[in-house]
Amino acid sequence: MSLSADLLTILACPEDKGPLFYIEAESILYNPRLTRSYAVRDDIPVMLVDEATTVAADDHDRIMAMVEAEGIVPTFTDS
Repeated sequence: MSLSADLLTILACPEDKGPLFYIEAESILYNPRLTRSYAVRDDIPVMLVDEATTVAADDHDRIMAMVEAEGIVPTFTDS
């Protein structure tokens, strides 16, 4: 099971309030601006800044390549 499309449209980074990428294969929501990931546990996003993981540069590149290759769209777009 994965996060619902309705839920994804309202999820934002709790720190910078920007959109996230949902990487279902890794069970994370990823903020490329801060290179920070938020875990998704049992289909529940853990949106706590204190529990976020800082992503190393090589992992950032890998995640962003996955985003591009799989056509993963952000949770919302700034208007």
